[in-house]
Amino acid sequence: MNTDSECRLFDSPISSIVRELELTDLNVDRSLLDFPGTSLLVFTSEGCAGCRWARHQLPGMGLPIDRLCWIDAGRNGGAVERYEVFHLPALFVVRNGAFHGALQARLTLPEVSRGLLQALARQPQELP
Repeated sequence: MNTDSECRLFDSPISSIVRELELTDLNVDRSLLDFPGTSLLVFTSEGCAGCRWARHQLPGMGLPIDRLCWIDAGRNGGAVERYEVFHLPALFVVRNGAFHGALQARLTLPEVSRGLLQALARQPQELP
């Protein structure tokens, strides 16, 4: 399923119960402020092997999140700069419009789940 707006829904080739969205410089901040629940914001790039692996694996992991928000780092330099992305894939946690920071973990279910819990235990901040 695709829509033609800048915030695009799409079907993953993997069976997933997590909603996935493509965000851009134009809508990332407003969307994350408005979304209820927990969002995992993931910066990726087409030429990044780890990013392709993340796109394939994260949707089917059964993570305790409400949505996966993908953002192409190559096409969205403003967001890359604001979020201070230095490596890809880069993951960030947002809950109910509050920024809980970077999630630094190996991309396995136990480690990402643990990283989510640690991020959500931090004092939330404003979005970058």
